[in-house]
Amino acid sequence: MKKKLLFVCIENSNRSQMSEAFARMYGGDAVEAYSSGSKPSGVVNPKAVAAMKELGYDLTQHQSKSLDEVRAFAPFDAVVTMGCGDACPWMPAKKFVDWQIPDPKHLEPEAFNTVRDLIGEKVKALLTEV
Repeated sequence: MKKKLLFVCIENSNRSQMSEAFARMYGGDAVEAYSSGSKPSGVVNPKAVAAMKELGYDLTQHQSKSLDEVRAFAPFDAVVTMGCGDACPWMPAKKFVDWQIPDPKHLEPEAFNTVRDLIGEKVKALLTEV
């Protein structure tokens, strides 16, 4: 049975989008990955698109979504939040994780990619736990 994962940040334009992408890349057919934002921006950051393109993933197919838009896919095996503070959601899930990952929105490409790579490692670890 596929594991269902939800990644949530504030704008659903950087961290949660890249997390969803890594879960799809590393989890393959064994994972259903989703992402959303507590206050979605409505766009995926072009920096995130460029960073993931370097790894062979096309983030242009993703859309910035609200929590309401992914609620229909609950319950989840894991919900991972990233820096949304008091706005973090409650969704039906077996496991809740909060990753303290800085928002890379205003970082230069090299620093942005450092955050991207940190997310990739965290997703790999999560996939071994669920």
